[in-house]
Amino acid sequence: MKRIFPALCALMLLTACGPELPETSGRLQIVTTVFPAYDFARSAAGELADVTLLLPPGVESHSYEPTPADILRVQRCDLFIYLGGESDAWVDTILSAVEPSGDVLRMIDCVDLLEEETVEGMQGGHEHDHEGDHDHLGEVVGMDEHVWTAPLNAAAITRTIGGHLAVLDPAHTTDYTANAEACALEMESLDRDFAAFFAGLPDRTIVFGDRFPLRYFAGAYDLDYYAAFPGCGAQTEPSAATVAFLTEKVREERLPTVWYIEFSNHLVADSIAEAAGVETAQFHTCHNVSRADMEAGVTYLSLMRDNLETLREHM
Repeated sequence: MKRIFPALCALMLLTACGPELPETSGRLQIVTTVFPAYDFARSAAGELADVTLLLPPGVESHSYEPTPADILRVQRCDLFIYLGGESDAWVDTILSAVEPSGDVLRMIDCVDLLEEETVEGMQGGHEHDHEGDHDHLGEVVGMDEHVWTAPLNAAAITRTIGGHLAVLDPAHTTDYTANAEACALEMESLDRDFAAFFAGLPDRTIVFGDRFPLRYFAGAYDLDYYAAFPGCGAQTEPSAATVAFLTEKVREERLPTVWYIEFSNHLVADSIAEAAGVETAQFHTCHNVSRADMEAGVTYLSLMRDNLETLREHM
């Protein structure tokens, strides 16, 4: 709240002095907080709406601070889409201070939620006995917000967005429905491709020397996972015990790869991989993208298909 308060004060000055945002195109105005929401919205809207992404490329969502102009966009847009989890908790502060003139949609309300876990070996989790059973011990630390990482969830969210747009702009209902359905069908095809790949593996164990914001992805394909931190973990340096456990797990399972996520310095993954004598690879969670990626026109589908190819190369 403290870091958002100056922006709210500045917003009051802006609104008192008159609107500061450029004039809109006359199309629906959609504002989103994270890349998945932005990508799903532009897929459903096509050319019929202007879609804005608040989170700048390359920025970590947990540390994002909205500007007064961002808050004004939220207040004035036709549809505001946000995640609804810990990483954009700042949104609740804004919504309690300003009343949006349009509809508000939380991505976490579009699908069934899973609980975020602290699994065996994870920083902050249970102490582990290296001679004992290493089944997931599952200490629940809250609801997992990374709902889009399962392609079927992404399809459901996209269809929901299409439905909202059809209500807001009924003259183009057919367009929004067709756009959303076409994208959702591609996501369902992607899901089948992931399922077919994992079905052919004798071992579905993965180790991340990083945060693990892939609970829904792992659940969709029945993966056993071990990681240094939970998906929304604030830690950056695991204990020696965590590193030792993950290194032993890589050796024990004879895994060829230690994984890390985008925008990570992957020092932990590198350390584990070096000790175990294996390689590292990146899995892009799609939470945000780089400026180069944005300019290149990447999408959720293209990033996830790249992930599938990387999995084929490294598992």
